[in-house]
Amino acid sequence: MSAGAHEHRADELCEAGLNLYARALREGHVPKEDADPAPCLINSGLLQPDLENMDRLRPVAPAIALPRLLHTTAEDIARQRRREARLAEAFEPLMRIEGGSTASADTPTISVLSGFQRINLAITQAMAHATTELLAIQPHNGRNTNALAESMERDQALLDRGARIRTLYQHTLRHSPVVTARYELLKGDVEARTLDEVTERLLVVDGTVAFIPANKDRTLALEVRNPALVDYLVTVFERLWRLATPMYPQAAQQPTLNGITPRQHSIAGLLIEGLTDAAIADRLGLNIRTARVHIAKLAATLGSESRAQLGYLIAESGILKQADQRDRAQREP
Repeated sequence: MSAGAHEHRADELCEAGLNLYARALREGHVPKEDADPAPCLINSGLLQPDLENMDRLRPVAPAIALPRLLHTTAEDIARQRRREARLAEAFEPLMRIEGGSTASADTPTISVLSGFQRINLAITQAMAHATTELLAIQPHNGRNTNALAESMERDQALLDRGARIRTLYQHTLRHSPVVTARYELLKGDVEARTLDEVTERLLVVDGTVAFIPANKDRTLALEVRNPALVDYLVTVFERLWRLATPMYPQAAQQPTLNGITPRQHSIAGLLIEGLTDAAIADRLGLNIRTARVHIAKLAATLGSESRAQLGYLIAESGILKQADQRDRAQREP
């Protein structure tokens, strides 16, 4: 493990570091090279060079090391409080300036958040005070499985406060191991449904603040606190929710119509729109090879020998009309 892959605070210990420190305490020393995968032990002062043999490291006694680390933590807290005091002092006269800003303190705003760390911090802070509900749309983009795992702790804390979580995914995530494991671990009032296509990522916390991407790679986000806009986003979510297929806690079976799967129906509709294979894959959350496999199966089912003929056979077969009638029937009370 490289030092770059081992980045954390000096006053924190990882599992590898704890194991090596325990071994050093038992054996009295460890070879210097054994500490390479856990540089945190040297950075935190838990291991130090053996003056009798510079190829070895000796452990500092826990009774000595712990007070040192606690003192470092106390200094960090004091430093942070001094920083807060300086900021408060600097902003105090600015808060009294009137007319110097287009928005006063009580005006709903839309804030631009830059960088994944700043975005996640804002979401975490909003959820820390939530007590009612989190609405989420989580489209698959091949990069968000780590984000799903990282959000577990804050989602569970929200559920523990008696709130509920409703999430919309694409159908492609119905059998995702990461998503399945997530719902096996979460305890509380949590539901998930899926659609062929969903909008871009959306989080609405307690119906008062929403987060949406502001660029394609999601390194920019908008934090929306305007009540009218948040209500609009909630309405969009609720309408998509009613159209979606339940996935958790009770999964509804996606029916096959005339030998054509729901995925193939979705692809048929996008083919009629004239979309390319790459665009179809992006809309449905598939990789392009999987999309082409589904297109080939659809073509084989309909007896098509070319792309142009496939579009004609889709229109002639009436499968899209039948699917629409089925979906409307399923939504009727």
